[in-house]
Amino acid sequence: MAGAVNPDTEARAMFFMITPNESSFQKVEDVPQYVQQATPFFVGLIVLELVVGFLKTGAPVVTLSDGLTSVSAGMISRIPLLFMRGCELTAYMFVWDRYRLLELPWDSAWTWWIAFLCVDFCYYWVHRLAHEVSFMWAAHQVHHSSEYYNLTTALRQSLTQQFTSWIFYLPMALIAPPAVFAVHIQLNFLYQFWIHTELIKNLGPLEWVLNTPTHHKVHHGRNSYCIDKNYGGILIIWDRLFGTFAAEKDKVVFGLVSPINTFEILYVQLHYYLYLGRRSTTFNTISDKCLTFINGPSWKPGKPRLGDHLDNPKLTGQEVPHDPSWSLPLQMYVIIHFLLALGTYQDAFDNKMTLSQFNMLGMTGYVLLTLTSMGFLIDQRPRAAVLEMLRCVLMVTMQRYGYMKPLLPTLAVTTQAFVSLSLLYWALRSFSQMFSIRKKTD
Repeated sequence: MAGAVNPDTEARAMFFMITPNESSFQKVEDVPQYVQQATPFFVGLIVLELVVGFLKTGAPVVTLSDGLTSVSAGMISRIPLLFMRGCELTAYMFVWDRYRLLELPWDSAWTWWIAFLCVDFCYYWVHRLAHEVSFMWAAHQVHHSSEYYNLTTALRQSLTQQFTSWIFYLPMALIAPPAVFAVHIQLNFLYQFWIHTELIKNLGPLEWVLNTPTHHKVHHGRNSYCIDKNYGGILIIWDRLFGTFAAEKDKVVFGLVSPINTFEILYVQLHYYLYLGRRSTTFNTISDKCLTFINGPSWKPGKPRLGDHLDNPKLTGQEVPHDPSWSLPLQMYVIIHFLLALGTYQDAFDNKMTLSQFNMLGMTGYVLLTLTSMGFLIDQRPRAAVLEMLRCVLMVTMQRYGYMKPLLPTLAVTTQAFVSLSLLYWALRSFSQMFSIRKKTD
């Protein structure tokens, strides 16, 4: 069983300020769940950024709609871990058990530092190809879909990227023990959280070696000078070596080249796969259809493998992020139901070893339906009322059979009443809409 990490060690781990002695383990089972145990620090730093950002600028650094979408994406990206071990670690252990050529000592500081460099080098290539190969970009574009740049953006992760990224770490499995890899794959991920902020400016000499907020800010830009630059994880030296480095110049405009303008989470996660499928049908030859998925996102027949950016929308620097107006009562409603779903989500992870597959699927389905319905409400879709009514029916059922807990034990009765009133409200809204539609057609 993975060990617990004391708060001081966890805090330092987020900034890679951790020593080999305190993070070397012989068995994978002994490696702490650094990412999972860092949740309080994620929340704390996000709140701190909100406060400091408001004090400095007089405006929030994140909108509720965008922040909830980012956190929802992060939640969805971890759902596969409820049913299986991570792809990267599973594949790594398979290769290590059968094909390793050398077994570096797990308790050596040299092994620890070699693994650090190797994981970061492999991440550079995972990240670079996720931008240069269209079917991989279909997964990674989720992380770039926010038009804001803040700590919640770091949580906007892809559900599907983990199913291809594992390939790039397999060469390490020929020499480095799985427990060492399991430590560094988490530390690499943790480090990249804090660099998603505009509040931290130039860090002086550290900018030459480390990936910093200013470097990663460029990576998230859709300006022509920002696209496909600064792929590094912890170190920026790989970008300097391989010619993919760019320093910040003009004002950075964040997000995808073509903003998607929606907060529907499943669309955010999967829309680019559908786009690639449609795009491939516009080409005549089999080779061009296949190259649609393998070449760069901006590739077209007759252009280089990575295409060019001549057809990209021209930026003026006055672009305004998509931020639909929605009422304060609806915002409060969404926050409460999101927190209820978050409680079920955390309960599933806490008890995944004891819950049956049926119960796990039911809880997962409820979380996915909730996050989807929240997106419909934020987007103010015409079918949002019907979807929310059906979701509330599911909530009442889960409450009836004890599969959904209140936010606090003392709020059990209040939560039940709130859910029942929510169902009644959306049922009335749905029937009212159906009646209005029928009246118009008569």
